[in-house]
Amino acid sequence: MEQIQFWIGVIATIAFAVTGVLAIADCGVDIFGVIVLGLITAIGGGTIRDIILEAPIFWSENQLYVWLALGASILTFVAESFFTQPQIYRWMLYIDGFGAALFAIQGADKAWGMGFGLPVAPVILGVITAIGGGLIRDILAGRKTLIMSHELYAIPVTVGCCAYVLILKFIPQYAIEGSVICMLGIFGLRAAAIHWDLRVPKMFITKTR
Repeated sequence: MEQIQFWIGVIATIAFAVTGVLAIADCGVDIFGVIVLGLITAIGGGTIRDIILEAPIFWSENQLYVWLALGASILTFVAESFFTQPQIYRWMLYIDGFGAALFAIQGADKAWGMGFGLPVAPVILGVITAIGGGLIRDILAGRKTLIMSHELYAIPVTVGCCAYVLILKFIPQYAIEGSVICMLGIFGLRAAAIHWDLRVPKMFITKTR
């Protein structure tokens, strides 16, 4: 299981970096900016999580994630025309969604295992692990952040993390099975959002004099 999660994490890190760079492609960012923003997107969420947990930063123990994010960012900069092809970009979004599901459950599980702020903190840190890097990227690039874009991304992650915490609380003997189910649930909702272009309803405010 750990080996499977490791390789999925590797693929997801690459996807995060690629989609992170493509998201700011229209901002006129140079190669250095691409590397910085791609790296932040790929490892930023997990870094914030580990800082909050006062745990060793995950990439300090295995710098493969850093090198993969750097390589993927540079490759995307050089081969932007390839990655922006509709079919390729769509597949990258699906991989990105699966990566978000994996990282979310991993983040929640790590916080729970450390007994940090139970039961709320594991949910929050799971969400931060999945979307924190993208939020920092958007702020630095001056873009509308993910949670302000009405994209159905953070909600599936939050629901999945809540479900996983409930499993850990009430039926911990099924933690492994529950983690798989919750990851697939998050990915399923995200995949549906990509396929049917589902959006979160906007708040309409009526202006009065």
